[in-house]
Amino acid sequence: MNAELIVSISGIRDTTRDAAIQFAAEMDQRGVPLSLLVAPRLKGKYRLVDDPATQAWLRGRRARGDAIVLHGYDQAATKRRRAEFATLPRHEARLRLTAADRVMEQVELRTRLFAAPRWDASAGAIEALSEVGFRVALGLTSILDLEHNVAQKVRVYGIGEGFRAEPWWCRALVMGAARTARRGGLLRLAVSAAQLERSGPHQAMLDAVDLALFHGALGQVYRWEPPAIARAA
Repeated sequence: MNAELIVSISGIRDTTRDAAIQFAAEMDQRGVPLSLLVAPRLKGKYRLVDDPATQAWLRGRRARGDAIVLHGYDQAATKRRRAEFATLPRHEARLRLTAADRVMEQVELRTRLFAAPRWDASAGAIEALSEVGFRVALGLTSILDLEHNVAQKVRVYGIGEGFRAEPWWCRALVMGAARTARRGGLLRLAVSAAQLERSGPHQAMLDAVDLALFHGALGQVYRWEPPAIARAA
């Protein structure tokens, strides 16, 4: 059975958009669609609603087959050294999710897919996702169909945003990607747009994708497939 390959980019904003555009073009050349992890707000007072160029690019990418995934609200740590949704109780998580959902609807990028910052969501956040209408929760080691409470166990290989980016880690990621693709499983690769501006991490992602394709992997995006989860979400 052929492996499936899902490649995601996070941290897309005005200052990293060019790096994301370049990488997207490289994936287009390989026939690999992207899952774009988008947050309405980011550090440095960034607001997606005030960035029409990035909005337009994201909408254009979705129109050609890429997936949009909500990636938190403002990504502010809710406890010291903990990611935004890592420790939130249900009520607070619901408030943030509702606010984020409204912004995404306003900029015509609404989605039913969610990946918490650093892939870390509390039990309360998972409960709130269903209440707000999300269908899929993407975690570090699983893909959860929220409607049917079915989880597929598969981890993320990433660079940046919670993952290391040193040369030894990049080499390990490439080797791990090759092993997964050879076995015919689902390979989840993730990179932050900021890391794509660095030659080492950028090349590591390209090498990992190319090895996966060499072993017969087929490019996919995160998705929800009613009535039940298939091989990815």
